[in-house]
Amino acid sequence: MQQRTPRLEGKVAIVTGGGERESGPRIGTGKAMSILFAREGAKILVVDRVLQNAEATVAAIREEGGEASVFEADVTRAEDCQGVAEAAVERYGGLHVLINNAGIFIPEGPGVPQASVVDVTEEIWDRVMDVNLKGMMLVSKYAIPKMIESGGGAIVNISSTGGMRGNLNSRISYNTSKSGVIGLTTMMASQHGRDRVRVNCIAPGGINTPMLANDEGSASVRSSPLGTVGTGWDIAWAALFLASDEARWITGALLPVDAGGSTAAGGTASEYMQL
Repeated sequence: MQQRTPRLEGKVAIVTGGGERESGPRIGTGKAMSILFAREGAKILVVDRVLQNAEATVAAIREEGGEASVFEADVTRAEDCQGVAEAAVERYGGLHVLINNAGIFIPEGPGVPQASVVDVTEEIWDRVMDVNLKGMMLVSKYAIPKMIESGGGAIVNISSTGGMRGNLNSRISYNTSKSGVIGLTTMMASQHGRDRVRVNCIAPGGINTPMLANDEGSASVRSSPLGTVGTGWDIAWAALFLASDEARWITGALLPVDAGGSTAAGGTASEYMQL
C-alpha cells in the first residue's frame, strides 16, 4: 500500500492568532490549525500578539517533530504585518498558505454585552474593526505579493456564522466585522485568482474553545441540527482542505462549519458564533 503524501508537503504557512497555551478538548482554532498543518508537512510561522502563547503552539508542533517558529505581531500595525510576510520568506524560502485567524470580541457598552448600534461605543467599534477586518486586510496586503513570487497560494479567512445574518441578540461590532470578512474574501478571490492565489472563508459556529462561554455552548447544542458543539479541530480540518491542492478549483467560497446551525430556524446568531 502506497504511503500517503502529506497534504501540505513543502508548503510554508502563516497562521495569525495561532498562539495559545491551552490544549485538549478546548484547544483554540489557531493552535489546532497550526498543529494540523505542521502534521501535514507545512512549515509554520505562528503569529500572535502574545509571544508566550505563540511559543506554546510552536513547542507543541516541535514535540511532534514539526517545523515552526514564532513571530510577535499586532495585526493592526502595517509594519508588523509586512514583517510577518518577510519573515516567512526569509526563514523558509517562500509563502504558500495564509490563515487569517486573528480576531477579538469585547462587550459593547456598560452592562450591555449584546449591544446595538445605539449602545456600542466608538472606541470599541474601532478596536473590533481594526483587529477583525483591517488586520486581515493588512496581513493579506503584504502576504499576497510573496505568494505570487512563490508561484501562488491559498488564503483562508476566518469569519463567523454571526457575520452571515442579522440578529436581535448579537454584538453589532463583532458581527459586522465578520460580515466584512466575507466581503473581503469575495473581493480578494475575484482580484487575485489570475495570480494563482485562492481565497476562501470559513464561518465557524459554536466552537468549544477557551473563548466560548459554557452557556453559549449549551445553546448551540440545543439549537443546531447535529446537536453538538464543535472543537478547534473541526475548523482545522476544514481549513486544511481549503488550503490544500485538493481545493485547487475552489475560490471565493464561504463554508459554514457549525453543525448545521446556520440552516436552523429559530436560533440566534450568538448561539452559533465562534467567540
